[in-house]
Order: sequence, then structure tokens, then C-alpha cells
Amino acid sequence: MLKKLLLILFVITLSGCGGNSGVYHDKNMDFGSIHTVAVLPILSLQGGGSGGEMLRDDLINSLLAAGAFYVIPTGEVAHGILQSNMQNPAAPTVAEIKAFCRAEKADAVITGVIKEFGTVRSGAASADTISVSLQMMDGQTGRVIWSADTSLGGVTIMDRLFGGGAQPMN
Repeated sequence: MLKKLLLILFVITLSGCGGNSGVYHDKNMDFGSIHTVAVLPILSLQGGGSGGEMLRDDLINSLLAAGAFYVIPTGEVAHGILQSNMQNPAAPTVAEIKAFCRAEKADAVITGVIKEFGTVRSGAASADTISVSLQMMDGQTGRVIWSADTSLGGVTIMDRLFGGGAQPMN
């Protein structure tokens, strides 16, 4: 269920639709010039758990399935993190991004954070919820060229008024 939820969230995030979502992309960026990307470890603000790892795996699989980019394998990404002396892979500095992309020959990196994940309760109603932010940074400049954030699920006003739970997200 979690894998399906994360995949759906990723697709919704990329399309800019769904719950509360916001998408930014640099109008001056030629996205056709990006051929190789690295997905860095995704931070989960919920602490513990493997939500960040699962989202990263699903994101990589979705990018590979779309055929839009060559995605650097996670082992090579880990090696590049060490080589570039990246202190916090979930929030790299511009210099770290540039060094990493030179070492791994990546055109861009993707980072992300899971802000919220789990079940929320309001009175008698409960529902699953997830909130994610993703961003892509250019490997030459280190600047953000695409970002998206979305929240999915949660308890609606109708759930509160009439009780019961929200629709399952899977």
C-alpha cells in the first residue's frame, strides 16, 4: 500500500495536480539538456522509519520507467557523496552539488523531504496523509530548476461532520 501511495504521490507531484500542490520550474532552463540525474537520499522529518528510502526507490523507478533520464545507481550516488565530501546529502550546498555532479558526471540532482507521513485523527475520523517536497538542482550552477510540493490525504470536513474515515489512498 505504501509503495502505491508514494508512486501516486510522485505522479501527482510531477503533474502538479492533487491535494495541495505547488510546482516551480525555471522558464529559462532547457530541460532537454538534462540526460543524467542523481537522486540523493530523501530526508524524513517524521524520524525513524524507512519512508525516505521507499520514496527514493519509487522516485528512481518512476524516472527509469518514464525513460526521461539516465538515473545514477544508488551505490554510485553514495560513492559520489563521499568523494564530494557532502555533509548533508538531503540539503547539499551549491559547492557540494557542483562537486558531486563533476565527480559523477550528472547533469542534475534531485533532493527531497517527507514533511508528514502517517495517520491523522480528528474526532472519530481518521485518514492517511503524506506531504512531500522535491527539488531538482542544475549540476553546473547548483540552482533550483524545478521543485514541487504536495500533500495528499487527511481528514476532510465531510469526514468530521458525518464521521467515518477518508477514502483509502491506495
